Amino acid sequence: MSMLTPPGMGGKYRVTGKHYPRMRRPRGHRRLVLSVVSAVVVLGLIGWGTVQLIHVFGGTSHDAAQDGHCSAKRGHDVSTRAGGAPADVPLPKPATITVNVYNATPRTGLAKSTADELKKRGFVIGKVGNAPAQYNQKVPGPAILLGGPQAQSALKVLGTQLSGSSTKTDPSRTGASNVDLIIGSGFGSLTPQQNAGAALAALSHPAPAASASGKKDC
Repeated sequence: MSMLTPPGMGGKYRVTGKHYPRMRRPRGHRRLVLSVVSAVVVLGLIGWGTVQLIHVFGGTSHDAAQDGHCSAKRGHDVSTRAGGAPADVPLPKPATITVNVYNATPRTGLAKSTADELKKRGFVIGKVGNAPAQYNQKVPGPAILLGGPQAQSALKVLGTQLSGSSTKTDPSRTGASNVDLIIGSGFGSLTPQQNAGAALAALSHPAPAASASGKKDC
């Protein structure tokens, strides 16, 4: 065996002339690594596909359940309206509300001019004159809207005609349609009729609140 022959390669691999055998790394390890990586990729794709299928079919069932809940809620609302107390109490029309207009300021003629404008907007006008002593020159804001416990809806409707007014409830008063407008020193004029109409429409038909949890609104 020649001195140039690598150890362990005697006999079969003899170095002759100027040609030497090439020493290559075994390929078995590389094939094993590639097989493992391929298997991991395939399993990952299968798992991702399974999750997507679950999401699709699960979402469909969730939507169906939500639709069922909405249908049940609508049925409950209808049955509530048919059975007695309405689910949504409608606001009274201006033509059904009687407004007493009182002037609590030193400015003359303010109650009459305000009453005339409210009449043009469809309200029924009751008493017109100076405010009672307990309010006379004691209302710093634009106005006080005064009514009994049953007149809260009427006060809301009247409140759309005058921004910045405050609402006060008198427990001793009865009736749902008779309210007072007591003009204060901060009064300038009624809300422009177009803006007041838009405010009244928004009050009558409020927009549904957006669902923070991402659920469908019924």
